[in-house]
Amino acid sequence: MSGLVLEGLTCRYGDVAAVESLDLSVPAGALVCLLGPSGCGKTTTLRAVAGLVAPDAGRILRDGEVLSAPGAVVPPERRRMAMIFQSYALWPHMTVAGNVAYALKLRGLGREAIAREVASVLRAVRLEAFAERLPAELSGGQQQRVAIARALAMQPRTLLMDEPLSNLDANLREEMRHELRRLHEAHGVTTLYVTHDQAEAMATADLVAVMDRGRVVQLGTPEEIYALPASAFVARFIGGANLIPGRHLGEGVVDCGGFSLACASGAAEAGASVLVSIRPHAVALASEHGPNVVRGRLVRATFLGPVRELLAELAGGVMLRAVRPAAEPVPGEGAVLLSLPPEACRILSG
Repeated sequence: MSGLVLEGLTCRYGDVAAVESLDLSVPAGALVCLLGPSGCGKTTTLRAVAGLVAPDAGRILRDGEVLSAPGAVVPPERRRMAMIFQSYALWPHMTVAGNVAYALKLRGLGREAIAREVASVLRAVRLEAFAERLPAELSGGQQQRVAIARALAMQPRTLLMDEPLSNLDANLREEMRHELRRLHEAHGVTTLYVTHDQAEAMATADLVAVMDRGRVVQLGTPEEIYALPASAFVARFIGGANLIPGRHLGEGVVDCGGFSLACASGAAEAGASVLVSIRPHAVALASEHGPNVVRGRLVRATFLGPVRELLAELAGGVMLRAVRPAAEPVPGEGAVLLSLPPEACRILSG
């Protein structure tokens, strides 16, 4: 297995820097998701790793070997990488077996070896019964698994995926997330995976690299990224955290104008302008005043099936979202008490 290191990677399109001074380490055998909004540089980074985009500055290395640097780019066909695109890119005139066999022919295997490998890799993606079907006769999820099977058949040292589930419906996307995770655990290929879907990244990745404006702004496990966002951008993008402005009084207490909040994590100098981050699901309804219990006005309660989303206005016009079980009683519009537990409150730079 082979790890990847991106050092100060910069890729420009004219005067626009799609990727700028990006640093990232992908451990051998890990699945790392590049997660961020459209235009943040995810796909350009992936294409640079594939050798399809030459860097303007910085380097891409694998096991100490320089794959890309300004003026020195190892061609894509010599990188032993496989890339899975949004469109699947299957040969429409070839059967499932034929699509997989094509990759094996490129490896120079003989007919009997190809037959064995095709059978083996189709078993891995649970498509052995579909070997003689054409892509047009398959569902979207089945076509995606053919693309994965073809990539695995090449025995790549590195697997690259560019929004591989974006063309699937919501139910199939959820199913395929778990399928991708199962295949990764079975084969252990070092994988770089681009997505803008937070749930997809959380379900599949060993590590998540959150990107903004061409840089990695936080790298960590899904649990770390969710529970301990490093910035307001990460808090907003991952899970839609509430961000309440205030002034740090010291010792984790923030004056939010009309109420104060004790925060169990995060740090700032006393007197600094800060934001208090709290996830909507951590906000609870309260029946009496107490520490970190604030008064608000319930503006809206929206039924969303298993949960109900509440929107309340706090002092100073701050809007606060809470997500509560649908079966939990909700008061009518008007005054409401809300509990923001200190352990769920995190101080972020304002």
